[in-house]
Amino acid sequence: MLTVFGSTALDTIRTPTKTLKNVLGGAATYAAISSSNFVKTGLIAVVGEDFSKKNHNILSKYLDLQGLTISKGKTFRYDGKYDNTLSTRSTLKTELNVLGDFKPIVPDEYKKSQFVYLANNDPEQNTKLIKEFDNVKFSMCDTIDFWISTKRSAVIKMIKNVDAVVINDEEAKLLTKEHNLIKCAKKMKQWGAKYVIIKKGEHGSLMFYDDVVFPTAGFSLENVVDPTGAGDSFAGAMIGYLASKNTTKISEIKKAVVYGNVLGSFAVEKYGLDGLLKIKKGDIGKRIKSYEKMIQF
Repeated sequence: MLTVFGSTALDTIRTPTKTLKNVLGGAATYAAISSSNFVKTGLIAVVGEDFSKKNHNILSKYLDLQGLTISKGKTFRYDGKYDNTLSTRSTLKTELNVLGDFKPIVPDEYKKSQFVYLANNDPEQNTKLIKEFDNVKFSMCDTIDFWISTKRSAVIKMIKNVDAVVINDEEAKLLTKEHNLIKCAKKMKQWGAKYVIIKKGEHGSLMFYDDVVFPTAGFSLENVVDPTGAGDSFAGAMIGYLASKNTTKISEIKKAVVYGNVLGSFAVEKYGLDGLLKIKKGDIGKRIKSYEKMIQF
C-alpha cells in the first residue's frame, strides 16, 4: 500500500479558455488519484464541512479514506491564473482554512506502508509525519515556492528525511540558490536526498542519482488545456508504479519516471481532474508504447 499526505482543495483555476470555480483539486488529490492506477492508495488530508458529497464520492471511488479528516470550517482553497501560453501561473489567493491548524493522524493500517509520498505541504508537518511510519522502503517529497520562501530551512530538513525529492526547475533554483540544474541537484543530494527529480514541465524531467543524470522527454501533446496538477500526477504515478513493484531498483525507478511523464500528460489534456478521471484500462499501456516509439532511435 502507498500513503499520500498533503492537501485536498477546492480550486479556482483561470485558463485563457475557461475558468473553473471551486473544483476538486489539491496536490495530494492529484497525486493519490494518479497513483491509484497502480496500487492501493491511502490519503491523509483534511477537508471542511463545505466539502460536497459529490467530491467525497469521487475520492472514495479511487482511494482509501481512513486518513481523511472532516473538520469544522472551510476546505483549503486555491485561486490561480495562467498566462496565454499556459507556462506561467500566478497565485491570486490561498486560503489555508482547515489546513491551517490540521494535526494529521496516521491510521494504524497506513503505518505499515513501505512507500510514502509527502505532497506539497508544510515541510515541518511532513518531517514529523514521515517518522510515524514503521518500515518505509521509499519516501518522496515535493515542495513549492510558497514554502521555500517562508520556511526554507524546514524544507532542507524535510529533504534530509526522505529518499527522493521531486521539484520543478524554477523551485529547484530558488531553493538551492543555484542557476544550473546539475548544481541544484548536487546541493539537494548533499542535503541528504538519494534521488533528485527535477520536473521541466512539457520538456519532461531530469533524475539525478549517484553521478548519473537520467533525462526523460515529456510526452508530446498538441492540446494542453490545464497544467494544474501535472507535477502531482507525475509524482503520484512515479511512486505508485514503484509501490506496485515493491522495489527500489534503479532500473524500475527509471521506468517509474517514464510512467510519471505519461500520467502527467493525461492530466493536462482536460480541465481539473477530468484528465485523470477519464483514464480507461489500457490507456496507460497504449501511451507508454507510443512514448517508447517516440524516444527510440
